[in-house]
Amino acid sequence: MNSIAAGPDLDGSYFSASAAAPGGRRPGHRNFAVDGRGVIFSGATREPIAAGLTRPHSTRLRRGVLWVDNSGYGEVGTVKDGRFEAVARLPGWTRGLAIKGNVAFVGTSRVIPRFRRYAPGLDVDRAVCGVHALDVTSGEILGSLVWPAGNQIFAIDWAPRRMTAGFPFTLATRRRTGPLERLFYSYVTDRP
Repeated sequence: MNSIAAGPDLDGSYFSASAAAPGGRRPGHRNFAVDGRGVIFSGATREPIAAGLTRPHSTRLRRGVLWVDNSGYGEVGTVKDGRFEAVARLPGWTRGLAIKGNVAFVGTSRVIPRFRRYAPGLDVDRAVCGVHALDVTSGEILGSLVWPAGNQIFAIDWAPRRMTAGFPFTLATRRRTGPLERLFYSYVTDRP
């Protein structure tokens, strides 16, 4: 499993994986074929609902629409009627996706040399490490922040401004757990 699009419960969630079923070879093995083997599983049925992806990552739900990075091709897009539809293609291994309003923030990474075969749809020598802001409707790149000497982006998320002013850990937060729970936990519990 590569990522989880967390819904309100397990049945409303989705999961990305590099293959539909375990096999003799797994991701990381030298001879694991990756191109087009990636899938998205439904939490409700435990079955693939989309296939043909290459190292899918960073699944997210936005207004009932499933978004995913098709990493081996540097794409980000949606899953509709069991098919991946690319919204944009970016210059690197797509990993990390956060959507706020009508803007998707997508991370790109350079490809580690020993994993070149995992990126059959990329010009790995031109891949960049960065974060790109995209219009979710048109796929237009609104802006990019690129680290020329950077290497890997693993995840992206957004946080409200009130949580980004200052440090998350202070002497006061040692006595109150509320601010830390809001920062680190995004699931719903049964607590009052």
